[in-house]
Amino acid sequence: MIKLNAINKSYSIGKNSLHVLKGVNLDIKDGEFVSIMGSSGSGKSTLLNILGILDEYDSGEYYLGGTLIKNLNQSKAAEYRNRFIGFVFQSFNLLSFKNAVENVALPLYYQGIKRKERNRIAMEYLDRVGLTDWAHHMPSELSGGQKQRVAIARALITNPKIILADEPTGALDSVTSQEVMQLFKQVHAKGMTLIVVTHENEIANMTERIIRIKDGVIDTPSEKTNMLTGTEA
Repeated sequence: MIKLNAINKSYSIGKNSLHVLKGVNLDIKDGEFVSIMGSSGSGKSTLLNILGILDEYDSGEYYLGGTLIKNLNQSKAAEYRNRFIGFVFQSFNLLSFKNAVENVALPLYYQGIKRKERNRIAMEYLDRVGLTDWAHHMPSELSGGQKQRVAIARALITNPKIILADEPTGALDSVTSQEVMQLFKQVHAKGMTLIVVTHENEIANMTERIIRIKDGVIDTPSEKTNMLTGTEA
């Protein structure tokens, strides 16, 4: 599903250049559930932006679903994002002036689907995340966990190939974080590829594979120990 070959990315800071990603190689297979971990300044956010087609890279190759993602204009980049990727953010990114069902339905508005139909579909996705009774509540009336479930429903509604979740539990308490991760597990069980960016070991350990990035380089992978059996996963 995702293949990165020798990805490099630098940013200009005044007269200096900051080399953030240093020849990153990465493979994520279709249907995998992985986490990406790294400290502040590790290159984690830059890698996330490249995976989400929100930023360009300087050199190397990024293949998404077998398609080379490189030098895309804004409309083409938006097309690939809409086709392949559903985003879930730490801050939820819900529109405060729209209720839950309208927030979930928003991606379908951009696809030109009529209001009655997109709201019908949005209700189906709210049901999947257990929020049917909250469909007509505004974001200000929802808890953090409910807001994140609305955001997940919105990410799923276009049937993307990948869910890219940036610190999805960062603003939630531990119990609600577990609920959100269980929801991700249910989505993954249906065959979707999930990439969760997190700094929390407990969250990362709920994924199938942990990818660690440090100083712009992917650490040599070591198999994650299965916490239940003590054996290598």
